[in-house]
Amino acid sequence: MTEWLSSLAAEYADQIEMSLRLCAATIAGMVVGINRDIHNKPIGMRTLGLVSLGSAIVVLAGSVYEGIHFGQDSASRVIQGIMTGLGFLGAGAILRARNKMEVHGLTTAATVWIAAGLGVAAALGAWFVTIAGTIVTLLLLTLGKPLEDMLTRLFSPGEKPADD
Repeated sequence: MTEWLSSLAAEYADQIEMSLRLCAATIAGMVVGINRDIHNKPIGMRTLGLVSLGSAIVVLAGSVYEGIHFGQDSASRVIQGIMTGLGFLGAGAILRARNKMEVHGLTTAATVWIAAGLGVAAALGAWFVTIAGTIVTLLLLTLGKPLEDMLTRLFSPGEKPADD
């Protein structure tokens, strides 16, 4: 039984590895999205999970096609396209009030972009970068606003911090 399982795993090692990378990308995006859902933001767990998964799919599809491995330059072009395209998608989440100098949605746009980056990292098999990037992103999203508000009160006592 164990020999059969070993031979099966060896035969499908690439597919298993790609599946793990896709799952890791999805989970990383979803974890970041949970924070956005908790704060009632327009982009949440499912959306960021899909952004991250989509990025991973494109990277994996661009680097492997029917067992033929392409060079690093191909993967680099794919990654550049993803990050540029999602930068524009994130820009669509940014809103500016007509008569005010207030901008809303910058953090939401940044989470779209970071979810894409986490998907790319997972697709490349950069496990430490994927995990550490997810943790640092969550820390920043969770602790960043309270820290920003505290520093704003400390250094600008007369001004009220803007909401994102």
